[in-house]
Amino acid sequence: MTEHDMSDFGAPARRPYRVGYAPGAYDLFHIGHLNILRHARSQCDYLVAGVVSDEMAELAKGRRPMIPLVERLEIVRSVKYVDAAFVETVPDKVETWKQVRFDVIFKGDDWRGTSKGDKLEKDFAAHGVDVIYFPYTVHTSSTQLRRALDALAEPAALPGQVTGERR
Repeated sequence: MTEHDMSDFGAPARRPYRVGYAPGAYDLFHIGHLNILRHARSQCDYLVAGVVSDEMAELAKGRRPMIPLVERLEIVRSVKYVDAAFVETVPDKVETWKQVRFDVIFKGDDWRGTSKGDKLEKDFAAHGVDVIYFPYTVHTSSTQLRRALDALAEPAALPGQVTGERR
């Protein structure tokens, strides 16, 4: 172990934050989700993963997740970097903070510089909560996986037939 790994008394060194919060739909769990949880846990002593409810996912993205909430929750809860999983049922992250009481919230950097990200930063600054962005995994996303599954589910077109056309 290095000096960065151990304190003077042999205990693991304290991470920058006590409680971290990593919200997401975690639908079609993939390497991007795992990376965010891994990086988040490296920054805090205790990581809570917020799994958005089916209704909240539909409100935010216009569609329900493919994987039901109870299964997404169990998957996320089973990841070794996650200390606890919380079902997020309200769109306002500050309301969630009032229940979970985290010091830092982690988001993908696709939020950075957007109106959503700016609002998140402003709202949490008032409560002393930091917002940390992690690199978004461009080559893998639940949206891309969903599109691929949808394409596979479409019936193959016969020669001279347009896909979706009925005979």
